[in-house]
Amino acid sequence: MNRKRIITIITLVLIVVLGGIFYYRYYFVFGEGTKAGTMNYFVKKGYLFKTYEGRLIQSGIRSQTQGNISSNEFMFSVTDEKVADKLNRSAGAMLELHYKEYLHTLPWRGVSTFVVDSVMSATPVTPTAP
Repeated sequence: MNRKRIITIITLVLIVVLGGIFYYRYYFVFGEGTKAGTMNYFVKKGYLFKTYEGRLIQSGIRSQTQGNISSNEFMFSVTDEKVADKLNRSAGAMLELHYKEYLHTLPWRGVSTFVVDSVMSATPVTPTAP
């Protein structure tokens, strides 16, 4: 084999390996599931890439550190305009959201590793009398 052919093969192998690593870090779906709760925050923001970001408050409480009780929040991003429109119309409702979890974020995908891809249900919350 001549030297030029060896360099070409090494370069192609290196490109394939780096492409695989990039795919694994940024596009491999690490997990997916469903979260339910009441959405209290949903906004489109960003400097260069405008992304949808939201916060779902899950029922119940959890203690992250002993003696410190805080609400159970689920921070998420949305990439689909139709899902974002449905979430904008469902503020304050009890929601069931399907999400995908990625290992790392991308600027055009949002600031969260959790990306909501569908709204499974949206039930209006009726206030209860004291």
